[in-house]
Amino acid sequence: MDGESAVDKGSAIRERLGERPIVLVGLMGAGKTTVGRRVASLLSLPFVDSDAEIETVSTMTVPELFEAYGEPEFRALEARVIARLVQDGRRVIATGGGAYMNADTRALLAEKAVTVWLKADLDTLMERVGRRADRPLLKAANPRKVMQELMDMRYPVYAKADLTVVSRAVKRDVIADELIEALGSHLCGGSTL
Repeated sequence: MDGESAVDKGSAIRERLGERPIVLVGLMGAGKTTVGRRVASLLSLPFVDSDAEIETVSTMTVPELFEAYGEPEFRALEARVIARLVQDGRRVIATGGGAYMNADTRALLAEKAVTVWLKADLDTLMERVGRRADRPLLKAANPRKVMQELMDMRYPVYAKADLTVVSRAVKRDVIADELIEALGSHLCGGSTL
């Protein structure tokens, strides 16, 4: 995007969003936080990561929460935090990989947000998550098998998002620009901004 058209496009997208947030969904390693930060910057919107917000309100890390309370309790807290973040208006929100699996959260997001699935293939996800050892769901003998099972279970649900953008081994700016293009087309009913 060149400077002038990027400003115009950002303004048009913000106007068409109204008070709805842009919510990024997808598996761990899809780039929701890194791409989300860039999209927020390009659109002059606030950015929030739901996992970081959960850690702030609970004063525990996500792995500590999983360990202390289990996944069901973590998911309940996650749903409450995302519901609050959505009420805070126009912004970019990166969600945890399992957040969109909650039917109530999906219904809320369908009504109050524009959802974008960052879809990545198995190799891309595994390369990215291998950089961090704090992924509770991947603490298994065969993390690649677990990731494939998560993909098989979650991808049909993620496909319900308003938009899908393919995340792959390119600079986050490329994915962010593609996401903004997709948002512009979606919000303008297929016409370009």
